[in-house]
Amino acid sequence: MDKFVVRGGIELNGSISVRGAKNAILPMIAGALLLEKGECIIHNVPDISDIRNFLSLIELLGAKSRFNTEERTLIINAENLSNPEAPYDIVRKMRASFLVTGALLARFGHAMVALPGGCSIGARPVNLHIEGFKRLGAKITEEKGYILAQADKLKGKTIYFDRPSHTGTENIMMAAANAEGTTRIINAACDPEVKSFADFLNSMGAKIYGAGTPYIMIEGVPSLSPTEFTPIGDRLEAGTYLYGALITGGDIEVSGVDPQHLEFPLLKMREMGAEIKTTSSTIRLRMRGKPKSVNLTTFPYPGFPTDLQPMAMVAATICDGTSYIRETVFENRFNHVMELIRLGGMIAVAGDTATVTGTEKLRGAEVMASDIRAGAALTLAGLVADGKTEILRVYHIDRGYERLEEKLSSLGASIERTQQ
Repeated sequence: MDKFVVRGGIELNGSISVRGAKNAILPMIAGALLLEKGECIIHNVPDISDIRNFLSLIELLGAKSRFNTEERTLIINAENLSNPEAPYDIVRKMRASFLVTGALLARFGHAMVALPGGCSIGARPVNLHIEGFKRLGAKITEEKGYILAQADKLKGKTIYFDRPSHTGTENIMMAAANAEGTTRIINAACDPEVKSFADFLNSMGAKIYGAGTPYIMIEGVPSLSPTEFTPIGDRLEAGTYLYGALITGGDIEVSGVDPQHLEFPLLKMREMGAEIKTTSSTIRLRMRGKPKSVNLTTFPYPGFPTDLQPMAMVAATICDGTSYIRETVFENRFNHVMELIRLGGMIAVAGDTATVTGTEKLRGAEVMASDIRAGAALTLAGLVADGKTEILRVYHIDRGYERLEEKLSSLGASIERTQQ
């Protein structure tokens, strides 16, 4: 397996652009399965393992894909979709694979999908998806780790989510796109990626209203049409680079992202002392001196994103004073804490809250990535730690970042990928 070797003490400076948002493109790949004739073309697609694994899944279902990595263009043709079964061997690799359930149910009237896997950051049950499918008229059973869904004809209903679920919202949007009548989702996820996915389906002829708000309405249509679409930029990738500049005392400009999608994280970065200027598609962050302490609580969008919490914690480890970070989205999203302690971080966890006391310096050590964002955060910690830091299991990072070591190197970091 590969690892990153990072040598700290170098500021990040320069300009960098982000690719399309992973969490918008994955549901788009599933949504392309709804198209019975023609092709879906998606632009600015990152070459990451989550995308590759999802393409392997839809090809197993009978779809065809062509991924031009030089032009960042993905073409999907699902005319010959024939297999409604998504096996555990692929679905276990990432939870987003469960998104094919809504598309298969809408296309075939039945689906057999393994219960999903993914990052070890806590329970992420699919009960909200299942209850939504039931409301649309599907019969759901569970057998040997598989969800079996069947419906002669899906019919629009009002669906209430106990809590916002972005993949749950997307799955229901797909199932309802061709359903009979009107479907309403109450307490829908408001993430920008959900809105981008709804725009993608609407470009195919779907009638989805209110995406990006807690109330979404879907009017079923008989069929969908081919489309060519460019998703939003990846706000989590952008946030990672910005935190890298904040932590190292650097000055970078990130392009290809809407600053409004990072409004809360940018507020917290300013509280830590960063100078930030934005345009409609760029964010420039300049940091001078040590970060200030900060208090933050993760919450579904438009709250502070749980996916940037590990990066914020790294910044807190070197700040002046004590920070309090509360995690309300995933109960195991503090897996990176013990690794940061190995680097010299002073962190105490009680329940859902981490108390982080700033220290003068982190020290290089060997650490292990447990999920995508924890791995990226440990990489940033290595950028500011004294000496050499080795990050193991970087295959987690590769799921969500395209050659992160090259991107950070382009900003001046001393980082290389080697074999363990």
